Amino acid sequence: MKFGKELASQMVQEWQAAYMDYNELKKLLKDLLRFRQNHALPSSPGPAARQRSLTRRLTMYRAFSGLTGLRGSPRKNEDEVILVSALEQEGSDYYYQTMFLRSSEEGGEYELMFFRKLDAEFNKVVKFYKGKVEEVKREAEELSKQMDALIALRIRVDKPYMGMGQGFAPAEVRVAATAGNSAPATVIASINGVKQGEQVSAEKNRKDSRSFRPASVDVLDHVKINVDPESPVSTLRNVIESSKSDLSFSKEELTKAEEKLRKALIEFYQQLRLLKSYCFLNMLAFSKIMKKYDKITSRSASKSYLEMVDKSYLGTSDEVNRLIERLEATFIKHFANGNRRKGMKSLRPGHKKERHRTTFFLGLFTGCSIALVAAIIVSIHARNLLNHEDGQYMDNIFPLSLFGFIVLHMIMYGSNTYLWRRFRVNYPFIFGFKPGSELGFREVFLLASGLSVLALAAVLSNLDMEMDPRTQSFEALTELVPLGLVTVVLLITFCPFNIIYRSSRFFLLRCAWHCICAPLYKVTLSDFFLADQLTSQVQAFRSLQFYICYYGWGDFKKRSNKCLESDVYEILYIVVAIIPFWSRALQVVNILLRLVWMQLVLDFHEAPFLHRRAMVAVVACLEILRRGIWNFFRLENEHFNNVGKYRAFKSVPLPFHYEDEKIM
Repeated sequence: MKFGKELASQMVQEWQAAYMDYNELKKLLKDLLRFRQNHALPSSPGPAARQRSLTRRLTMYRAFSGLTGLRGSPRKNEDEVILVSALEQEGSDYYYQTMFLRSSEEGGEYELMFFRKLDAEFNKVVKFYKGKVEEVKREAEELSKQMDALIALRIRVDKPYMGMGQGFAPAEVRVAATAGNSAPATVIASINGVKQGEQVSAEKNRKDSRSFRPASVDVLDHVKINVDPESPVSTLRNVIESSKSDLSFSKEELTKAEEKLRKALIEFYQQLRLLKSYCFLNMLAFSKIMKKYDKITSRSASKSYLEMVDKSYLGTSDEVNRLIERLEATFIKHFANGNRRKGMKSLRPGHKKERHRTTFFLGLFTGCSIALVAAIIVSIHARNLLNHEDGQYMDNIFPLSLFGFIVLHMIMYGSNTYLWRRFRVNYPFIFGFKPGSELGFREVFLLASGLSVLALAAVLSNLDMEMDPRTQSFEALTELVPLGLVTVVLLITFCPFNIIYRSSRFFLLRCAWHCICAPLYKVTLSDFFLADQLTSQVQAFRSLQFYICYYGWGDFKKRSNKCLESDVYEILYIVVAIIPFWSRALQVVNILLRLVWMQLVLDFHEAPFLHRRAMVAVVACLEILRRGIWNFFRLENEHFNNVGKYRAFKSVPLPFHYEDEKIM
């Protein structure tokens, strides 16, 4: 794989504008190469010309810069191509500038343009990286304070008899105090750790620990617990009262605080790892592009430039590596009981592996679905069900097509996931999926094809049992087939066992519950995205409503019902269509109802060339297709918003709130 594609595949998509523009620099080098080839330029000019050009450029450069940022006198080397300097700006920031010494040569304007673009890209990368490092240092300080409060709360919960005036040392410091001769060479004092560049020996740790004044549990007097709305009742309580409450020192409170801080540390660790990767990839990109420049021009400019890169903040800063080491040690000790393998497994979840059996079963179920569709078409034509005068089958059994609407919607979502991944839209981050648990397009298609096989098999068995003389007497069993299918699907959806993508099923159920209880939960993108999907499944809800009436109050043994004659049913028929829109309306958004949904809500679906039920199905399918197209552009727009704001991480709520920030 070429480096440009490899860089694009490994970069943080939300930060892509902050990476070195390798492709643009490569394009400039191609223009330079084309010029040199067209003009048959030699690999390098003569010695006299090089010396005259070098002397003139050095004189101009010294007069211009006053030797600012240059150490010692420039080398009068006839092979020297560039001079790189770090010009100090306001504060402690530096602006890196390259002086190209061969611009008077033929084609020198191309090389000058290349180095100007190279400097602009390097300064952009250094500025972004330094800003992100400052952000993570501030976040590390806040997490360190959260750890202090958590350790104090643990001590207070485990030893409730301990008075508030008695002190204790945080766990990391107490390790240094009690480790004796086995104390490690570098001791983790906190997540924020020691000052930059400070290395602490074991002997020094033991001396410091004897003079260290232990932190007091009195810190809990200045801390409140952040209460997140976990239910509609708690949401209303937060509205009436405060979202922060006093500590109760209970086991339940400690468990919730530990879980919140654990998630925050894991998210922070991923942020540090991506920041480290950002630094590495950019340094590698500058090395690659300079070597390519040397190869095209037969010069030796890469050594000077890469020395500057190595001495810059990008090459010398080690804060991220130290934060990673300290966070690993803290997490392993406090959240993995000292088990490094367990702790690292939580911090670094494994990448999702593509399984061949997924592809195999996808092909198997797809083939079965096609065969079942062909068999159903033959059965329907054999019995002439579409033109049957009494219309019993179309009125009572055809609503089973609600599973067809769901399968179609799943196919559209699977297509969306394929396109999102194809165009590098970070949909797992946008939806808030747990890393490694998101479904790819193959898994979505597998579920869609599996549900299709279940639904089609149920339809075909119902038709076959009616046509077979041996089973015509089992009329009750025949009519219970649709009910059995709905029951099986619901059992699978709510199954508590870790089968059939449990984490994804529970994520869907949680979002659905938030939609039902809107606006009593904080609205996230996944919640209102699901609510939008539900507005396109109105006909499926109506079919489900029909089956409740059909099996609850109708005579399903004779395949007859009076649901459509009931005024209550007619009212609910409209209400069910409005519920998804109402749920979406209750979520901080204005909804413009499409013209097709006026047809569905008001029940206008007469057509001379189609059965009434078939017309409803066609309109519902068109809406699902429209929704699938809308989904792609909606998430792409969200991705562009994240890219524009360099937003690559979710804000994780912290468990504790310090009333007085000066106490730390």
